[in-house]
Amino acid sequence: MRSGAARKFIFLTSLLGIKLISGLAGSIILGLSSRGIERHLAYQMYFYVYWISYALEAIFSLLVIYSIFKLAMAPLKGLQTLGMLVFRWVAAISVAVAIGVALTPHLSGVKFMVSMVTQLQQTSSILTLCLLLFVCFAIRPMGLSYRSRIFGVSFGLGFLAAVSLVDSAWLSHNSNLYSTINIINGAAICLTLLIWSAYFTFPEPKRRFIVLPTTSPFLRWNQISMALGDDPGYVAIGGIPPELFAPAELEVMRRASAKMPGNLEGHAGVHHSISA
Repeated sequence: MRSGAARKFIFLTSLLGIKLISGLAGSIILGLSSRGIERHLAYQMYFYVYWISYALEAIFSLLVIYSIFKLAMAPLKGLQTLGMLVFRWVAAISVAVAIGVALTPHLSGVKFMVSMVTQLQQTSSILTLCLLLFVCFAIRPMGLSYRSRIFGVSFGLGFLAAVSLVDSAWLSHNSNLYSTINIINGAAICLTLLIWSAYFTFPEPKRRFIVLPTTSPFLRWNQISMALGDDPGYVAIGGIPPELFAPAELEVMRRASAKMPGNLEGHAGVHHSISA
């Protein structure tokens, strides 16, 4: 917010807000569990706070990926539009697959929620790693640098996604709150926050002017993408009856034909045809 980038990275700001609120709520519940609140009640409160925030983080992580891709591809509007369309379909299919995997006869209620959220988080992590790979390959052609905030956010998300894949796989088979994987996960989150803080603390270099060679695949695919979906032009083929034209159009055609050089007899025939 201090760097003035909160609006540009609105989904990242929301994701950080969710992490902040869930972290504070979880810490308060764990603190109260040793000061009078019954342990089973405290665990239930912590359980629902954790998994609800986990699901929200997965959803907003997808939205962050969407916004980062949109910012990265801003100079190439055709590829940006096509990529965003493909991303929407992939995200929708991934969510549907996550729900479908969780829909098994042996899972219901709380177990269904845990399985679905875990699958959703894994899907979000895989898409994040794909985005990081794309940004690494496209950073130079898109006029960006490794000091760009777009790359910094993508790198932080990718690092967090790699740890989250291991974390989500562990959570689906274990229920212990205190373990080595939770320490590793907490350290990864802190490191990611430090990376983002560094990128947003220092000024971002200006984006370079993009100059692509005529043989660049980015340029060709951008031209193809921009042509997709455009309303095509229409050409009249064959004879057209005069009644289809308005009187003003017929007058323009008569005057244009009168100015055309050529055989006078041919003009007379044209004038006679238009007058008729």
